[in-house]
Amino acid sequence: MQPTISIPKDWEYPRFAFGQRTQQGIVIGLEYKPAGTQLAYEYGNSWRYTVLPDKHSDEVRHYSDDQIQTLSIAEVQQQLQAEIEEHQQQIKVLEQQLAAIGGSTDA
Repeated sequence: MQPTISIPKDWEYPRFAFGQRTQQGIVIGLEYKPAGTQLAYEYGNSWRYTVLPDKHSDEVRHYSDDQIQTLSIAEVQQQLQAEIEEHQQQIKVLEQQLAAIGGSTDA
């Protein structure tokens, strides 16, 4: 069963989704500022996104809809390929460590 997030009918739909890669980083949070609230008065009536710019950091940044740029398909593919290569390198190191202590590396 897939998790579901319900958005009230009178709210606009967010432009970005959880886990989406953007030029600013990966979207890890969404916040809506409904009309008539202090947040909407300060920031405008729209979505605000929490973005993790670097997966190796605990720093997060916050952006509104107009501050985030999407990545091209080629840019997303490039990022994913780089992550795959990084994980493959980590697997090789772990296999070497396992072999060094006499474990099996049947892969």
